[in-house]
Amino acid sequence: MTLSVDVVADQDRKGPGRPRSARVDEAIVEAVFELLSAGQSADAISIEAVAAKAGVGKATIYRRWPNKEALLIDAVLAMKGPPPELRGESVRDDLITLVAAMRNKRMAQYGKVAACLMPEVFKSPEMTRVYQGIVEPRREAMRSVLRRGIALGELRADLDVEFALLALMGPTLAQSMLRWNPNIPDEGFAENLVDFVLRGARA
Repeated sequence: MTLSVDVVADQDRKGPGRPRSARVDEAIVEAVFELLSAGQSADAISIEAVAAKAGVGKATIYRRWPNKEALLIDAVLAMKGPPPELRGESVRDDLITLVAAMRNKRMAQYGKVAACLMPEVFKSPEMTRVYQGIVEPRREAMRSVLRRGIALGELRADLDVEFALLALMGPTLAQSMLRWNPNIPDEGFAENLVDFVLRGARA
């Protein structure tokens, strides 16, 4: 007999200390992606709709997430993934690695998802705080590279790290999510952007 995803989920939760099913988690998060990517607003999405899309029961979702907001946050985190590992040998190379990681294959989908989430983020101070927490690890990774460049004398001592961060991340997100300027080619984007910013940032 073939077990449904929900039955597998229930079995995974039986017994203290047993790990939950990663496959079920992925199915639930993917369902959120698909609903948001289809243009549904975060406010319109229900736990019932996510459960139906994922092929699980509502109880399976509520055992993992206390509410819809927590599920949406985890879905965005899963889509973005962790910051990439850096070699730490060159400020330029590390910045290129970070910018390139922001343009992964899921960025087009992330752009649609983010467009649906932004109204909810701006309406709720709590969601704003949580969203800032989601993006902060990538910002801090880039800050660390810039600060290292200043300490090593590769970058100007008076460099405004926050503005340099904005100059790198802002265009990357605009191009990846909105295709803001169609005249900017995708090929070599990370290298060209980093070199452009570093022209004014180098010591």
